[in-house]
Amino acid sequence: MKVMRAPATLRGRLALVALATTAIWVAVLTAVFNVELGARLRQQADDLVRTRAVAVAATMEAQPDGRIVEREPADDQALDVGIWIYQGATAIQRPSASSTLQDRADHLAGNGETFTDTSEPHAFRLYALPVMAGGRQVGTVVASVGLDAYRFTAQSALAGSIGLCVLLLAGIYLVTRTVVGRALRPVSEMSAQASEWSEHGTTQRFGADGHLAELAGLAGNLDQLLDRQAAMLRHEQQLTAELSHELRTPLARITAETDWLTARPRNADDQCASHEAIAAAAAQMQRICETLLSEARTRTDQVPGRCAVDDVARALAGRSREEHPEAPPITVVGDGATAGVPAALMERILTPLLDNARRYAVHRITVESERRPGGVLVAVVDDGCGVPESVGAAVFEAGRRAHPGDGHDGAGLGLPLARRLARAAGGDITLAPSPDGARFVVSLPAG
Repeated sequence: MKVMRAPATLRGRLALVALATTAIWVAVLTAVFNVELGARLRQQADDLVRTRAVAVAATMEAQPDGRIVEREPADDQALDVGIWIYQGATAIQRPSASSTLQDRADHLAGNGETFTDTSEPHAFRLYALPVMAGGRQVGTVVASVGLDAYRFTAQSALAGSIGLCVLLLAGIYLVTRTVVGRALRPVSEMSAQASEWSEHGTTQRFGADGHLAELAGLAGNLDQLLDRQAAMLRHEQQLTAELSHELRTPLARITAETDWLTARPRNADDQCASHEAIAAAAAQMQRICETLLSEARTRTDQVPGRCAVDDVARALAGRSREEHPEAPPITVVGDGATAGVPAALMERILTPLLDNARRYAVHRITVESERRPGGVLVAVVDDGCGVPESVGAAVFEAGRRAHPGDGHDGAGLGLPLARRLARAAGGDITLAPSPDGARFVVSLPAG
């Protein structure tokens, strides 16, 4: 037995769900429509046969002795079609009809007002109307009407509604697939773009601007995934660089001792000393590898080299409040940005900037963090005297101070150190224009 499988694509599944939902709704509407139409057609047949019976009864007059006298209209041929007139249970007028129809009309005579149907050989609706005289029934008028035309109308309406439903469902399925496919096209494009970016290690990101709400959320998630992958790659590169740097010295020692041993014959003491040096260097290499690899294996709970910028800034603000209670307070304003650098490195970058702001701030110091596609911007702002235009970017030069005679301590090394650390992490620090005070902006990769 072959098992039906759901479509493999999201577009196919959504189209199938829309088709099934629409099919149920259309089936309900079609059933209600046809039931209502059948009831209306039956009511029309009842009204027609009752009207004919009443019209014939209006031409009759019951005599005191119980006899029924019919007053013949000028032209009653149309009126007499399908009409039985009974005196008591005896038919005094009967049309040409089948035996089944005649038996049913005879059965209705004298039984009061009632309806009945026949189905063989043709469908008819019969109605019996009693003829009253002196408070008793002295006769009966039985009228009939064929139901074939009504049933044909009902069957045609049913067939037409079913055909219309099939066409409607087919159109809805095709339209839904097309619309869903176009709606999901940006998702496919974003997925392909993310795959390409991750393969080439680009710093480009989607960002939330210019996307619908749903796509903005997807773009943010993809950006976070790319940021974490970039952080992992930076960590691997850092680990490789550390291994290369740390292993260079003992490896050079081993190479030198080996060359020295093979250059010319050595006595036993020299050979023993060289062997001990080679063994010590090899043991050092082993310890370095074990230490670095063990440190790398312990980073399983979170992506290496990530930190919440706001948390680090608040910790530094609290420390500044304790150590320098007389300094202006530090306010942290952020959107929960995550930087692709360790928290310790973030502290080392921000600390010189906050120290510089604390020296010159009058009333306030603000740390602002903001997410950007592929990165994070952190601004340290104060309301002090600012950096003179004559100094500008030269404030990042080692030993250079914007205001040498301001009475503050400092050797002019904090800002150059902060910039060097930021650039080593793949970012930078720039001096941004500000209407009052100084504004230093740190750009770092996203985590």
